[in-house]
Amino acid sequence: MTDDRILVVTRTVAVPVSELQWRFTASGGPGGQHANTANTKVEVRFSVADSPSLGPRQRARLLERCGEVVAVTVSSSRSQLRNRETALERLVERLRDGLAVTPSRTATRPPLGAARRRVEHKRRRAGTKALRQRPAPDD
Repeated sequence: MTDDRILVVTRTVAVPVSELQWRFTASGGPGGQHANTANTKVEVRFSVADSPSLGPRQRARLLERCGEVVAVTVSSSRSQLRNRETALERLVERLRDGLAVTPSRTATRPPLGAARRRVEHKRRRAGTKALRQRPAPDD
């Protein structure tokens, strides 16, 4: 069985669902008869190092920020289907965060008016505090 669905991460990154590795286990915690037999806990893994869907820059950025394998584990719901959907959403979020490019900051000078206002405010504040001091004794 082949899965032709595609997981859209960003405008430039789309990963075929067939590249994901799934694992299903029983969720932990207390439960009744159903909890001990159903494998509702979902773990999805995406191998960044082996994926042909990524370009060289994208792969390098993800390897640096997320590591060789991005794994997500979900056991919040009692339904395996809902846990699968949640796991895919979280995987997409994690990949988007790893691929996000932070713009470099360009240093700028403050305007001259702002510098003048700052110095004037400092001078006025210093004058106010000087008035609070005890007067100098007259000799």
